Amino acid sequence: MSTTTETGVLAARFQETFGAAADGVWQAPGRVNLIGEHTDYNEGFVLPFAIDKTAKVALRIRDDSKVRMLSTFGGHGLVEADLSDSEPGSGEGWSRYPLGVAWALKERGITVPGFDLLLDSDVPSGAGLSSSHAIECAVISALNELTGAGLTAEDLVLATQRAENVFVGAPTGIMDQSASLRGAKGHAVFLDCRDQHVELVPFDAEASGLVLLVIDTKVSHSHADGGYASRRASCELGAGILGVKALRDVGVERLGEASGLLDETTLRRVRHVVTENDRVLQTVETLGTLGPSAIGALLDASHVSMRDDFEISCPELDLAVDTSRANGAIGSRMTGGGFGGSAIALTPVDREQQVRDAVVRSFAEAGFTSPDIFTVTPAAGALRLV
Repeated sequence: MSTTTETGVLAARFQETFGAAADGVWQAPGRVNLIGEHTDYNEGFVLPFAIDKTAKVALRIRDDSKVRMLSTFGGHGLVEADLSDSEPGSGEGWSRYPLGVAWALKERGITVPGFDLLLDSDVPSGAGLSSSHAIECAVISALNELTGAGLTAEDLVLATQRAENVFVGAPTGIMDQSASLRGAKGHAVFLDCRDQHVELVPFDAEASGLVLLVIDTKVSHSHADGGYASRRASCELGAGILGVKALRDVGVERLGEASGLLDETTLRRVRHVVTENDRVLQTVETLGTLGPSAIGALLDASHVSMRDDFEISCPELDLAVDTSRANGAIGSRMTGGGFGGSAIALTPVDREQQVRDAVVRSFAEAGFTSPDIFTVTPAAGALRLV
């Protein structure tokens, strides 16, 4: 996706494209998950934050059921659809996300008219930074306001999850949209995925002399593929055998018992989720007492668990993590759903360039595509700009 167009330019381009002014411009951020991977759909704990890369939508309500959509990034022409016959599985590419949230709002009994939409985003696609949810959260924020639906943030989270699960066909949890809708500048979002309770946890890496590097491996992933679904199925199987509603209800102390009840693969999947929930709680406590400089070992342990127990890493992610740690990062892990995407490396400011150079060099030596490396900071959640 392209560098985000300035809001005024986006509004002007909307008017040029659709022949009328937009009703407004809304934006929603992508997210980085600091820790807590594949715990959300197990009703557990996660600690993401909204990032300073966003999807912006200029949108105007129509007086019919037609939808016209255009993106500023190349290779995509005008997409046209009709909400009267929009159903799960319809739409292609990025257009599925606006259509999906419109469908989810209609399913809730909200009258959703057609609309014209112009999208611009600088959230890297396929990088595990939730570019799809950034689009969904920007669109649903606009439609919630323009239709007068008055849904709460918690309602919007569930509606976007419904769009993802049913309309798009990706069995995701509620973490990504919760971060995008409920994030705050300078804070991570400590989310209990069972009841949507949120606590904002200060996370100021810069004040601790650190930067959070994102290493986009350029290995694209998709939540709608079989790998994600099979991991979720393993978690549900494990919970059923252990007699709990969700793996959230299994403590670390029960892993010994679980080893006698579960097959080897299911045990490893369960062990990741149970220990990852514990790592999230430890990270929140550590941030509150010792600050960001003390969480490195927890990030490292999270990656090992995802690599070995949940088996969702890949050679590029492992190389990014190992190289960044060997060159000065205090902690590193893959972030996002896995099978590609990005790693994060919490790095002292004075070692940032060394880590960048070493990772690029190691990828070249391995014959991998050169990664994109950039910093992110916790940013505000979805909001109206114009």
